[in-house]
Amino acid sequence: MPFYQILCIAAHNPEYRQIKGLVRLAATHILNNGGVVRGIQYWGTETLPQRMRSHGTNHEHGDYWTMHFDASPENQKNLSKLLRKDPRVVRATVLKMGERIEDVAWKYPKTIIPARDVSRVP
Repeated sequence: MPFYQILCIAAHNPEYRQIKGLVRLAATHILNNGGVVRGIQYWGTETLPQRMRSHGTNHEHGDYWTMHFDASPENQKNLSKLLRKDPRVVRATVLKMGERIEDVAWKYPKTIIPARDVSRVP
């Protein structure tokens, strides 16, 4: 099952209920279709780099959040379609992080640098 990261810009609203509902919608969609949610991060409210139009509304501020998850490609595509139709979402992008855990885990270098021989130091 591939590893994905979604970056979502939600329409800014002073009440965080809408963001909570949007994140819950995305996470339950992944979980109900056999996926695993690895982590969710809220990045805060930011001014958008340019005015963005979504669902007939212009947005100048947005709430950024990310979610790391494992899912089948079909599950990921359905999540993208679901978020694209949601009026709370300004933009959403899904990045494929890798196919296996070895693709995304930090690796130690394979070469070993020999330790200095301290017995021969003058």
